Parts: sequence; C-alpha cells; structure tokens
Amino acid sequence: MKNRITEILNIEKPIIQGPLLWLTDAKLVAAVSNAGGMGMLGFNAGQTTVTKSIDETIERMRQQIKETRKLTDKPFGLNFGPTGTDNDPFSEPMLKLMIEEKIPAVTYVGPIVPELFKKLKDNYIKIIYRYGTPNIENTKEAEKNGADIIVATGFDEGGTVPEKVIGTFSIVPMIVDAVDHTPVMAAGGITDERTAEAAFALGAEGVYVGTAFLASEESRMADNIKQQLPGLNAEDMLMYRDVPAYYRSIPGELPNKLVEMDKAGKSGEEIFDASNRYDGMRLGMLVGDLSQGFASFGLGISNIHAIEPVQVIVDRLNAGIEEAEKSYKEFV
Repeated sequence: MKNRITEILNIEKPIIQGPLLWLTDAKLVAAVSNAGGMGMLGFNAGQTTVTKSIDETIERMRQQIKETRKLTDKPFGLNFGPTGTDNDPFSEPMLKLMIEEKIPAVTYVGPIVPELFKKLKDNYIKIIYRYGTPNIENTKEAEKNGADIIVATGFDEGGTVPEKVIGTFSIVPMIVDAVDHTPVMAAGGITDERTAEAAFALGAEGVYVGTAFLASEESRMADNIKQQLPGLNAEDMLMYRDVPAYYRSIPGELPNKLVEMDKAGKSGEEIFDASNRYDGMRLGMLVGDLSQGFASFGLGISNIHAIEPVQVIVDRLNAGIEEAEKSYKEFV
C-alpha cells in the first residue's frame, strides 16, 4: 500500500523494524528492507563486545552499513540518540557518518536538539522521532522542529518502557490528535495482523515493531532465548523498577532476583546496577545468559507462535494494515 509514511521513506509497506541495540545486524536489517519495510541498524549492531572508543564505534557502524548494502538496495536507517547535554561525544561523529554514507533516515531517540534536527534536514535525512515517553508537549516540539514521522510508543513495548503507564491503545490516538500534519506510527505490542489493524484503526499510519522481528529466523538473538518465545505469553513477563522507570523480562535467575529486589524496596538505580546496567541486554539476549542478563520483550509476545522468516512476519503485519485500509474505505 501507499500512504504518507511509505512516500516519506520511499518504502513499500509502512513497517519499521525497531533498532533493538545489539540485536540488529546487516542480515536482519536487509531482510526487513527487502520485505518492503525499513530495517534499522541499532547501537552496537552486529557486535559482540563493548568499546568505549568513538573512532572504533563509528568504524564498526560503517562496516555494518556496508554489509547491509551488500544484501539490499532498498532504504534502511540508523538509530541516533543525542543526549541533549554538553557531554555528548558520539552525536557529531555519528551525524558525520550518516552524511558521508548517505543514510536516508534515522530513528531519533532522546531530547530534541534543534541544531541537530536542522543538520539532519539540511542533509536530506528523514527524522523518525521516537521519544521514550511520548506526550503532547514533546510531540508538538518535534513537529515544530521538522520531524518527518512521530512514533507513539505504548507501555506494551519491550525494552526500556515509557515512564508513564499508558498503553498503546491510549497513547496512539492521543499523539495522533496532538499533531497538526505529521504522520504517526504506533509502537508497543504490535506483532500480528490484528494488532497492526488495530493501530491503524486508532489513527496510526505505520507500525514500529521490535519483538516480532526478534522472533525471526534472521534475528541474531541467542537461540536458547529465541526458542522460548513461541511458548510464552504476556502473563509470563516479569516487571520490576529500573532506570528510568520500569523494565520487563522473561523469567530467569537474574530477572527473578531483580523482581525480588523490587519487592524488597530497592531503588531503581540499585536494581539497574544489579542488572549489569546497559550490558544486561547483551548478556541476556545476545549471549543467552539469564544468570547475568535479562531478556525483554513486548506484551505482544502472546501472538507469537513460531520462529519465521522476516518476509512472513512483514506480510502478516501488512495484511492487517491492508484490512484496516479496506475497512476504512468501506466505512467512508
């Protein structure tokens, strides 16, 4: 189908794969783009080890960009996460890389920095703005500064969930009503045709998907974690306080301990430290070690019943979108 999002991003289907940090690589991103959506390389895409070197980080990402281009001639994007502070050593080098490599779009997470918005726009890079906790104020600010697409993320998502406990069913129409002219994508719990259709019924013009693609054959997630997904549902997910607010994980030695720490009244910062901070996702979901890490998924996990090729997942999501479009035309 064609709509404003497919036209803005020059893609066939209004479906974006969330950047997913460590869990993306050229293989997954190219598969999504080849299936008609837009794949996104996340921070540390394709990597297994941590580096604090800016130059090495940039060159690692450049290599992933080149590897992705060997696998697809379709558009794909990058994650971009400015801190909005003076202590932000990565944003300018990342911006320079994106300009040099002619990246067509970024998922911009974090506070709005008008100067960075302008540089992106000046270099014809589309801005998909996804604030961690979307609200009317930051939506209007993003639109004012030229965001091309705004993502409305509900509490149903995996990973670092929003600080406000507002589900996808509530946040999407709120953000749709807050914009004047910018198309909105829905994120959080969207894993099949029914949830994709519901997102469009709420006013979204695209879907931003993470968990469903982690359950793909092309996903680089640890196999022992991946194979658990078809047997899990939302009731199995554990939730605990963390930084900035909450986190959820499937059960395991460390996640179970983090839940007990929460019940005991430990602070979010203490629990964050115990989860091995930002390395906990790598250890849990890439390495597959739930004694040292965690494995976070969205509540749409209930709708995942098999590990399937990316093409099948994209086609299923798109079937829901087309059904919503058909229903809308019949209604009007």
